[in-house]
Amino acid sequence: MPNAEPTNQLRERVEDGGVAVGVLDSTYSPTLVEFYGDLGVDFVWLDFEHGGPDPWDGPTVENLLRAADRSDVELLVRLPDTDPTLVRKALDLGVRNVFLPRVETAAEIEAAVKSARFEYDGEPGNRGLGSPRARRWGLRENYVAVEDRETMVGTTIETREAVENIDEILAVPELGFVFLGPLDLSVAYGHPGEFDHPEVQDAVETVRAAAVDAGVPVGGLAFGMDDAAAKAENGYQILNLGSTTGALKEVVTGWLDEFGARE
Repeated sequence: MPNAEPTNQLRERVEDGGVAVGVLDSTYSPTLVEFYGDLGVDFVWLDFEHGGPDPWDGPTVENLLRAADRSDVELLVRLPDTDPTLVRKALDLGVRNVFLPRVETAAEIEAAVKSARFEYDGEPGNRGLGSPRARRWGLRENYVAVEDRETMVGTTIETREAVENIDEILAVPELGFVFLGPLDLSVAYGHPGEFDHPEVQDAVETVRAAAVDAGVPVGGLAFGMDDAAAKAENGYQILNLGSTTGALKEVVTGWLDEFGARE
């Protein structure tokens, strides 16, 4: 029904204190987005920073959103830039969950979060009031109130500056979550690829502890199911369990190894 009020199930899950689990679809396939939803994941991560279609390409993004709608799964979209205009574009297409790359200051995040709101922290927001797909082209009732309630904007913490400014970042009104990027932090701290380096782990723990204390949901990558369970116990509420290509690699190499063993 076009007038039905949409519910952001990812936001609902974390606000209720639960843990949302998802998969990175590195193929950017509407078919796989739909399939992942049928499999029962809470979200499909689409990373437009490191690959995929141009996020300005409305029709392509809309097809991914239609697939998500079909199987009742949320998209978690990482944008390639913090540009408030790009944030508004994604939301107007119907994305409800976006997160920002390579931020360094609270002011940068606040500008993006404010651009996603009609009302922000008791004042007017910076979102444009049109009749885009998110509004069902003018058919959706209570559009302003629903969008402000259901939209979630988060940020990746993946630079030294962001770690140093974490308290100010966590104080940004309506910040939906912080997502820890240990791989990029390993680069930022001079240890590329060594995400288990003590200096990198100290940075990760600094952010995790501060976010939990501030009541801001924490997201991150799970390196195996034991790590996922440990992170959930440690306060993480948004966990990426793996990727399409990673799952295919594991299965296909397993097939090939088994076949070779039987030759």
